[in-house]
Amino acid sequence: MNTFFKATLSLACLLSSPLAHAQQLLKKDDRIVFLGDSITAAGARGKGYVNLTSQAIAKAYPDLNIEVIGAGIGGHKVPDCQRRLDKDVLKKKPTIVFIYIGINDVWHLTHPKVVARGKKGTTPEEFENGLKDMIAKISKAGARVILCTPTMIGEKNDGSNPDDKMLDQYSDISRKVAKDTKSQLLDFRKIFLTQLKKHNPENATKGIFTSDGVHMNERGNRLLSRFVLKELQVKTPQLEKKN
Repeated sequence: MNTFFKATLSLACLLSSPLAHAQQLLKKDDRIVFLGDSITAAGARGKGYVNLTSQAIAKAYPDLNIEVIGAGIGGHKVPDCQRRLDKDVLKKKPTIVFIYIGINDVWHLTHPKVVARGKKGTTPEEFENGLKDMIAKISKAGARVILCTPTMIGEKNDGSNPDDKMLDQYSDISRKVAKDTKSQLLDFRKIFLTQLKKHNPENATKGIFTSDGVHMNERGNRLLSRFVLKELQVKTPQLEKKN
């Protein structure tokens, strides 16, 4: 086998491998959609992480005409996102879709007051199958999926938040789905647990990265955006500063 053929074959193998997704850079006219719940809905307002990401991309690549779209709705879970996938995501003709979901899927299973209001959580099977269903449809439409694990319900850093065990279980499901579907994984759960051990020495329940234990404050939104941009390989010196 000659050297040219070996090099060509090696390149073809690389581009067809799951790792090729992670090596893709943003390109002209990319359209990035963030699908999620209230964290993402708020992220598309003010100094939210979706807006910060959009601004950083526009500054880094002013000539690429990249559009960033927030598609978050408060209280939504995987089944809700499945129902509105076509309208809120696929009809936008995205090239990249972030799926950042899981908080309400767990919360609506575990909290008596929420359950008493008629809210219904998502079983592990529904969660896994729903994620796979959405990823299949997004991939079929030609877009790249970046699947995010859920972050937190409570900011204690020692595993003593009431929902930690179940959030870890659902995060493991997201990790498995990403592996099974050969999708990119952005492990927000792991990132925030690491950051809380560093920045929450008093083991507070809220106020470090969130306003209420769930919804991001300004510092939390900066951290989300920092790692979204890192996943997209966008170099942003300001956001790369330690939070």
